[in-house]
Amino acid sequence: MAALTNSDPELHEAAMIDGANKLQRIIHVDFPAIAPTVLIMLVLRCGSIMSVGFDKNFLMQNSLNLSVSEVISTYTYKMGLQNSKYSFSAAVSLFNNVINFTFLTVVNSITRKISGSALW
Repeated sequence: MAALTNSDPELHEAAMIDGANKLQRIIHVDFPAIAPTVLIMLVLRCGSIMSVGFDKNFLMQNSLNLSVSEVISTYTYKMGLQNSKYSFSAAVSLFNNVINFTFLTVVNSITRKISGSALW
């Protein structure tokens, strides 16, 4: 809602005078006003796409669902802390972060090409 306050009320008035209905005003006035904010939020959410949420998965695991509920974060926890393979756990976590950063960079460059606004 805060991003919609960025749109100029004079544009809404001009569109109403030109005969635009509510849907046309949303498409041609509101969407272009909130597009940079939506794209920046998309880039930030895509940067954490590989993080699933360790707590819920780990607490709900049992011997029956272990084969299908194992995710990267629970796997690195079990290998690193329970099996004392710290270097393996650090390598898997680093690789996970590299994938996140690569995905973040790609999405950021795509949004820069599409709209001209990006994180960097």
